[in-house]
Amino acid sequence: MNTVLLMMGGSGTRFGADIPKQYIKVNDMPIFSYILKGYNDLSCVDKIIIVSHKDWVDYVEEIAKEIKADKLYKVVQGGDTRSDSVKNGLLCAKEFSSDNDVILIHDATHPYVDEKGVEEVIDGVNTYGGATLAQFNYDTVYKMDDDHILTNIEPRFNIVAGASPEAFTFGKIFDIYINSEKEELEKMTSAGAIALAHGIKMKVVRANVLNLKITYADDMNLFTKLVDNYFFPKE
Repeated sequence: MNTVLLMMGGSGTRFGADIPKQYIKVNDMPIFSYILKGYNDLSCVDKIIIVSHKDWVDYVEEIAKEIKADKLYKVVQGGDTRSDSVKNGLLCAKEFSSDNDVILIHDATHPYVDEKGVEEVIDGVNTYGGATLAQFNYDTVYKMDDDHILTNIEPRFNIVAGASPEAFTFGKIFDIYINSEKEELEKMTSAGAIALAHGIKMKVVRANVLNLKITYADDMNLFTKLVDNYFFPKE
């Protein structure tokens, strides 16, 4: 079984809007609903769990019904930290998952669903135990210091930018989140970082879409311009 955790428990303070960015409407649909519908339509996905900001759980459930997201298993509340939120989602998935099932973790700030990439990520998990979608670098990659002065050229073919989803065999990632110290989980920036620290090998799958992450207003402007003819083209 392949299950998606759609992570959207954050408050989006850097974005500067009155509401978290995942709930902002584009063409009368909240951003998260595009991602939810995209995963709901994928044949390789069996169930979806949404980890929502606690103040938006009822709204998320309402939107899910409107778009007929029949693969949605449950909407659960996020925690105080990113790792707490992932743990809440994993505890929900424990209700039906076996150790060898695949859990895919998708951050709603990445507003796309890469169908081919998701299938390859699942294959990677089944082979290696972990996998992630990533954006490859084709331009020169520099390292800089705190004053934004270039200090070195990095080998671009060995550096990738993390994308969504990251994925793992359920049993391994569940055990890590349940048994690790809270301090360790909180200092890691992603589930992938936590998995690597615990020896899970992760296959890198090249993203077939622009790895957009909505953090600032310019990112939202780009998504708005491309949503209907690139990220989620209309049929």
